[in-house]
Amino acid sequence: MAEVNVSIAGRNYRMACGPGEEEHIAELAGLLDGRILELRQSFGEIGDMRLHVMAALTIADELSEAKRGMANLEAEVAKLKDAVGAGDERVGAMEAELTEAVASAAARIERIARELNTPQQNG
Repeated sequence: MAEVNVSIAGRNYRMACGPGEEEHIAELAGLLDGRILELRQSFGEIGDMRLHVMAALTIADELSEAKRGMANLEAEVAKLKDAVGAGDERVGAMEAELTEAVASAAARIERIARELNTPQQNG
């Protein structure tokens, strides 16, 4: 198991993680550390525990909003896929109608061409 050393709110922590996850863990720790610093600058020294809880809650709120946004986007993508599927069906039906109309027009043209090429008998 890999380990990474991170600093959060001026304290160093050694964290165990999966191999290759060290950089990601360090980035997450940096995010938390930055949020704690922002809150400390906004509210002053109100206690480490309170700052840590507030930072965790604001990050959890952002995660919740992101998940909700993702769910909305997934629903929109599903609707668009359905619309595209319905459009594909309509295009397929229109192509079939067009093919039939072209075949019918070609048959009429051939019939007219035969009639024009057939010698006329004068009565």
